[in-house]
Amino acid sequence: MPLNPDAVGTETEAREARWTSKDSLLYALGVGAGVSDPTGFELEFTTENSDGITQKALPTMPVVIAPSGPAPGGGPMGAIGTFDMAMLVHGEQSIALHQPVPVDGTAMIKGRIAAMYDKGKAAVVVLESEAVDPSGALLWTTSNSAFIRGEGGWGGDRGPSGPRNVAPDRDPDHVVSYTTRPDQALLYRLNGDRNPLHSDPKFAARAGFPKPILHGLCSYGFTGRALLHAVCGSDPTRFKAFEARFSNPVMPGDTLDVRIWVDGNEAIFQTWVGENIVIDAGKLTFD
Repeated sequence: MPLNPDAVGTETEAREARWTSKDSLLYALGVGAGVSDPTGFELEFTTENSDGITQKALPTMPVVIAPSGPAPGGGPMGAIGTFDMAMLVHGEQSIALHQPVPVDGTAMIKGRIAAMYDKGKAAVVVLESEAVDPSGALLWTTSNSAFIRGEGGWGGDRGPSGPRNVAPDRDPDHVVSYTTRPDQALLYRLNGDRNPLHSDPKFAARAGFPKPILHGLCSYGFTGRALLHAVCGSDPTRFKAFEARFSNPVMPGDTLDVRIWVDGNEAIFQTWVGENIVIDAGKLTFD
């Protein structure tokens, strides 16, 4: 059945999220930090007690920081109606950082349904959230879109279309390659996303996949690491805004090739697996 477009504008009350040093370590490991060189330059993200090294959080970590427990009424998504979770895939994700992500802390987070688009055979639901620290200062804002197959057809606005963040017609300035682990999805899901699409073979088959796929936000985190090290000199304070579109699934064990084109304080990027683009329309803004 078509979703309810009247849900656009639905907001949640601000709710408290808490995270610890351990959560920051687990997220870093979940997106591959330290795998190629466990005692090397990423120790500031993977350990909290190395001599002469201060722990830091990866700048893409806000995608896994959320209030604990179920939101009243199911949160914004609870207002859009029922649908088959096997038909939902992550479409796009953006983060804007207004401060570096603390290694541990608390934040008040509120969300809203920003838009709902009718793609005919599918619907796209755009969710936004913002997090503030205990003083009320803005920490980060995020936006993500959920692409839900079989839920369009109500005659609504199709939404924006056309290319953006197009890669230049030249060789990339950087190419960073990371190989994911065969058990990467099982590790990443410990950050909070327990969608069985990433762990249950029967559920994945119902969604049309030969086996559980890697979380899009895990590939997003791998890609963020590549940009952090290649463009920002491994300094999270230089990492300001990061957006991308998920274009193809990634399987645990795949090798991600992140191609990066730098122009001033912006970098356009794509992430490839073999001959397929899996993350497209990417842009990083940095200092």
